[in-house]
Amino acid sequence: MDGFWGALARAVGLILAWDAELIEIIGLSLRVTLSAVAAACLIGLPLGAAVGAFRFPGRIAATVALNALMGLPPVVVGLMVYLTLSASGPLGVLGLLYTPAAMIVAQTVLVAPIVAALTRQVVEELDREYAEQFASLGLGPLGRVRALLWDARYALLTVALAGFGRATAEVGAVMIVGGNIDHATRVMTTAIALETSKGNLELALALGVVLIAIAVAVTGTVMTLRASAVRMAYG
Repeated sequence: MDGFWGALARAVGLILAWDAELIEIIGLSLRVTLSAVAAACLIGLPLGAAVGAFRFPGRIAATVALNALMGLPPVVVGLMVYLTLSASGPLGVLGLLYTPAAMIVAQTVLVAPIVAALTRQVVEELDREYAEQFASLGLGPLGRVRALLWDARYALLTVALAGFGRATAEVGAVMIVGGNIDHATRVMTTAIALETSKGNLELALALGVVLIAIAVAVTGTVMTLRASAVRMAYG
């Protein structure tokens, strides 16, 4: 126990001292994650809205697929992205493997289905609620989607934050496609795994504390936004 508390105290010291290696890893983690979540939202929000608002052949199958893809195994995603970006893969000419860009691609593939599936659920519920109003106004498909997305903006912001929380915790896929290269592709989750195996518990614990703090902040933000949306809806 003394060893644990001593390591934790030194970890807190690293955070308070703004250790250069610690800040570098955190900064890269946030850049990769925020970029991936932004890309996932650009893909997932319109896709989920279209499946939720439109009626078309195969809609049930599309819904099932989106829900199933929410549980994609990260290591499998990492393997598929690795094969795609490797020298012999279809996108190998881009030279993205073992770069932050490859990590962004992997996280985007993991987060986009989550954003799409949650968006579909939110939009579908709103579409049923406003169906008669849309019919009376004579809104076309695009007008309906725009109206639904705007009305659901607070709920969709929590969807994006849920995607952010998923991305920050990812380790398997980014380890495969990023390689966990020092000063290049080492992010918080992969660094924690490496430093723990090396016995460098101070840095591992410091990164763990920061990662937990980010998770708590995201959860608190989601709860606050939901409470604000409820107050605005019901006065």
